[in-house]
Amino acid sequence: MEKKQVTVPITGMTCAACATRIEKVLNKMDTVEANVNLATEKAAISFDPYQVDETDLTGKIEKLGYGVEPEEVSLDIKGMTCAACSARIEKVLNKQEGIQQAVVNLAGETASIRYNPLLTGTDEFIERIRKLGYDASPRKSREENAKSRNKGIRLMQLKLLLSALLSLPLLATMGGHLDLYEVPHFLMNPWVQLLLATPVQFLIGWQFYRGAYHSLRSKSANMDVLVALGTSAAYFYSLYEVIRFQGSGHMPALYFETSAILITLILLGKYMEKVAKGRTTTAITSLVGLQAKEATVLRGAQEEKIAAAELVQGDIIIVRPGEKIPADGIIVKGSTHVDESMLTGESISVSKAVGDNVAGATVNANGNIQVKVTHSNDESVLAEIIQAVERAQGSKAPIQRFADRVSSFFVPAVIVISIITFAVWILLVNPGEVAPALTAAIAVLVIACPCALGLATPTSIMVGTGKAAEAGILFKGGEQLETAYKVDAVVFDKTGTITQGRPQVTDINGEALHLSEAIALEKQSEHPLAQSFVQYGEEHSLPVQEVETFENIPGRGIKGIVGGTAILIGNSLLMSEQKLPFEDFKKQADMLEKDGKTVMYLAADKKIEAIIAVSDALKPDAAEAIKLLKSQGIRTVMLTGDNQRTADSIAAKVGIDTVFAGVLPAGKADRIAALQQEGFTVAMVGDGINDAPALAAADIGIAIGTGTDVAIEAAGVTILGGDLRLVPKALGYSAKTIRNIKQNLFWALAYNSAGIPVAAIGLLAPWLAGAAMAFSSVSVVANALRLKRQLKER
Repeated sequence: MEKKQVTVPITGMTCAACATRIEKVLNKMDTVEANVNLATEKAAISFDPYQVDETDLTGKIEKLGYGVEPEEVSLDIKGMTCAACSARIEKVLNKQEGIQQAVVNLAGETASIRYNPLLTGTDEFIERIRKLGYDASPRKSREENAKSRNKGIRLMQLKLLLSALLSLPLLATMGGHLDLYEVPHFLMNPWVQLLLATPVQFLIGWQFYRGAYHSLRSKSANMDVLVALGTSAAYFYSLYEVIRFQGSGHMPALYFETSAILITLILLGKYMEKVAKGRTTTAITSLVGLQAKEATVLRGAQEEKIAAAELVQGDIIIVRPGEKIPADGIIVKGSTHVDESMLTGESISVSKAVGDNVAGATVNANGNIQVKVTHSNDESVLAEIIQAVERAQGSKAPIQRFADRVSSFFVPAVIVISIITFAVWILLVNPGEVAPALTAAIAVLVIACPCALGLATPTSIMVGTGKAAEAGILFKGGEQLETAYKVDAVVFDKTGTITQGRPQVTDINGEALHLSEAIALEKQSEHPLAQSFVQYGEEHSLPVQEVETFENIPGRGIKGIVGGTAILIGNSLLMSEQKLPFEDFKKQADMLEKDGKTVMYLAADKKIEAIIAVSDALKPDAAEAIKLLKSQGIRTVMLTGDNQRTADSIAAKVGIDTVFAGVLPAGKADRIAALQQEGFTVAMVGDGINDAPALAAADIGIAIGTGTDVAIEAAGVTILGGDLRLVPKALGYSAKTIRNIKQNLFWALAYNSAGIPVAAIGLLAPWLAGAAMAFSSVSVVANALRLKRQLKER
């Protein structure tokens, strides 16, 4: 028996002993051969699946204290016609062992699956989906998908044209039946009508029979079932009438035009829907279009033009003024200014020199530079942004669960209502009259197709997340998009969020005899305030000292031994804890703090010798962002480890409502929890690193990314470029998108709720029901496209 081979990501390993331990335990199992690579954090395992259960392998790894990291795969799915299709596929996949979550997107025709690679795999997903009657394959490239979509549209055009040519003569016969106008005699011939209707019913309409068969075989019902039932009833009743009255001289009651026109109108609606859906993904297309197509690479002393996609890590590329930088990298020669507006939204070019990082797709403004490639196109910042948008567009918002629940029982309920309608008409309304009973029953079947219900949420999410990305706002998924509009309290970190995050030393009061030692100690810290000391030391050419010990005291300061001297530098709380009197400096400190500066005390060998004031300039857009949030009725809060006086000064300058000062990093999450207990839906805005616990604790975390910092896991939303005005804009985008989804859901349900009784009482001809059903889907997509214009206007 051939062994099964899998490569599994392992979490929790810290050293070679971990890898060895996992290997040893797995290799003790019969037929198992395992090789664990600590560097890649993956295990290559081969085993006989008939002798070893995959769950045992997972159990062994987890019992040792490690984890099997889930993998994700995206599939293209063809053949879905309505919400019942996507709901059925999702339900079946989520029941499969090893799948943690499967989300099927009807509008995007995709499935996103997170799974345990030991227990299942892509081939099994595809097989399950194909058994349900749909076609599935690993996600193709965007170019291949575009070609496939265009090919599908052309095929639909051809089928629609043929269907229309055959159906229009039948449509003309309706006027003859109603004596509205003279119809050519040959068109009223039952056999001519049968000849015209048959290709439409069984050649062009075969897709509905195929879809209905697979749906019923999997014990579900979808739009294809309703269409197949409705059109077949009209066609076969008409065929029965033709045979019944053959040679009798009587004109039979024919409904060939009903079945043919229904199929034509449904095809027309599907064609318009497919074209419109393509327009909802223009954000991805425009982002992909930002990438450079060619690169000038240095091979020895020769320049060579190659496709940007062929660049690999380590290549040296030459970028001239006005050219796009083809890939992420680091400048190794030259200096320039780079236009990073496509990443940050900032129109002002950024100065770049040797050693600085540059991102692919940004524009070299005015200097010749050489760049060493650090990431390929697939791993670039722009690629991360595109992947983030695709993940968000393929995700499912909680509001969609309602539509999924409704669609799961909607089609069977409609079939029952149609049968009851037929029975009521033939038994009570017009006893014994098949024609009116059949007409009402067909109209009920056709009017109630749940296509619009399935498109209501994903189309709006695709538009909303796409337009947000164009504005520099990355939503992680549909859940975050839905949560954001509920926010009524926004909490800001101070340093690096409200302020620039580039503080400078402004005042030194006292005899700072050990300033060099303090700066040496600050070099060991990653806090933004520490960088101001380092910068001051470089500017004043202070001697570099050797650090013997270093300790960071969160929320208070740092301490250590430098050159044999015990150095302590931090806030008044730290000095109090160390029992060092600072009253001599209190008055000066109060004046500096009143001016909005952060004051730190410098102590050497347990004696305070100076106070040092650091000031961090406010972001120019901070006050306007706060004003916009207040105009939306949102409470604004600032959390900082700084003292109360400095914090109050900063808050007053930008207009923040509430300030919590002296909050340690661990305490920020507690403050957010307290706001949530008061009934607020809280958004936390921070830099995504120091504020990770608070970002995770909030109802939604909004991370401020700058330039290349876009992949921040703790946050549900990432703001590129640091412009705080994008925070209220993100909440506004969320509100408009959710409002659009609710409009779609309301009209989709209202349409069906109103249409079914109208059809049941015989006031709606089947062909009109078909037209209304077809265009309901188009109207939902059109409303989503209207959202695109609304968001553009903001």
